[in-house]
Amino acid sequence: MTTVEIRYRYTQEPTEDDLFALGKLRDVYGIRHLVFQPKAKTVTVEYDATRLNAAMVGKLLHSAGLDAVELPPVTLPEPVPAEAK
Repeated sequence: MTTVEIRYRYTQEPTEDDLFALGKLRDVYGIRHLVFQPKAKTVTVEYDATRLNAAMVGKLLHSAGLDAVELPPVTLPEPVPAEAK
């Protein structure tokens, strides 16, 4: 299993029906976890990349009623080796 996290930004608050449909995404084989950050209007989806890909995850979110756009991955700066300090 290869676990991948992908973030999406949504423009409109999900309705009750949208949230119900998004809750059912956990039943999709390969979707492991959904985390909403309402203040940032983002959702992070953790999925198994051996079962799904980013395009499939996006289609699942859209089919559940969430108008979401994939965000670029967050890259952290490389740690500075101790001997370079």
